[in-house]
Amino acid sequence: MNHAALLRSSLWSLLRNKLRSVLTVLGITIGIAAVICVVAIGKAGQARVEQQLNNLGDNFVWIEEGGRAVNGVRTGTHGTRTLTMADAIAIKNQIPLIKSVSPNVDGSIQVIYGNQNWFTTFRGVSPEYFDIKRWVVDQGAVFSQDDVDRSANVCVIGRSVRDQLFGPEEPIGKVMRIKDLPCKIVATLQPKGLSMTGQDQDDTVLLPYTTAQKKLKGITWLDDILCSAVSQSAVKLAGKEAAALLRDRHHLRPEEEDDFNIRNPEDIIQAQLEASNTLTILLVVIASISLVVGGIGIMNVMLVSVTERTREIGVRVAVGATEGAIQLQFLGESVMLSLVGGAAGVLLGIAASFLVGQTLGWPMKMSGASVVIAALFSVAVGVFFGYYPARKASLLDPIDALRYE
Repeated sequence: MNHAALLRSSLWSLLRNKLRSVLTVLGITIGIAAVICVVAIGKAGQARVEQQLNNLGDNFVWIEEGGRAVNGVRTGTHGTRTLTMADAIAIKNQIPLIKSVSPNVDGSIQVIYGNQNWFTTFRGVSPEYFDIKRWVVDQGAVFSQDDVDRSANVCVIGRSVRDQLFGPEEPIGKVMRIKDLPCKIVATLQPKGLSMTGQDQDDTVLLPYTTAQKKLKGITWLDDILCSAVSQSAVKLAGKEAAALLRDRHHLRPEEEDDFNIRNPEDIIQAQLEASNTLTILLVVIASISLVVGGIGIMNVMLVSVTERTREIGVRVAVGATEGAIQLQFLGESVMLSLVGGAAGVLLGIAASFLVGQTLGWPMKMSGASVVIAALFSVAVGVFFGYYPARKASLLDPIDALRYE
């Protein structure tokens, strides 16, 4: 029997028992759809976590004032005076693994424009900060080093501050008050959304750190030193080298605690990413169980089919059909059931993925590999669970088969 005849025979056999074939195919369809949908949701979740990692900054190294803990209580947080601009310059000049450094002075403050006011956070930084934290300018241009040197009253605002104070009005060039300080808006930033802790990253005002030090806080020290390492793999080592340099500069004895803290927010996000991957694998395994159940359904239907068609098998053997031809015929029917179920499952899985994406508001990315693997898996299920019934059919004794009622 050639391949075309085998295909026709398999299709005809399945169409003779439409309801039974549809119910058999359903198990494979649901299994394949579930696998594709779970992988797509897992990838979307992974993309969101990776976006948070990207939003953290360009190989971000965060040095925060204040030691980790004294008797279990955090020290510092806007009270410690040990981090200075000289420390930031030393880190930039003496640690090759760090390519960019920005001082940081921050706090909460009220901003006013016209009859609108908003309570927000401010950050006093240098121009390098925008690259370190991967901020993209929406309109205007960020302040320059010259603005820093002369403590200029200029600022850059995030999307949330812009929406609250200006609404549809054009903010560039306008002067708003930061507490009692009149400040000219030179740029607006493209939105970043929520941070991993749920804070609105766009609810911020950025200005030269010298302006924040002298005119808003009245201090000479820094709250943080924000750095960018040369690569992602160098982040941890750069942090250790910065810690060693700061301990030396602050004349700390070996038994003394650090008077600063190297923060590693990327560790939290990497842990989230690993948890997301583990959960996706677990869900794929659970979804795959329905494929096994579908395969068992195929095997049961094929065994029934062999029993029903015992006389037909006997006639075919009597007129010269080989054992291999009989086996191939029933195996073909089993694979055909799996292929139809697989194709329906792929379509259902893609449709369900986009539906879930729209419901959750996530940009769903279909994995071509998961679709191909699902299709191949459906064929494998057909072969695996169809082999035994096909083998049983091919081994029937032709005389007993012809006598079968």
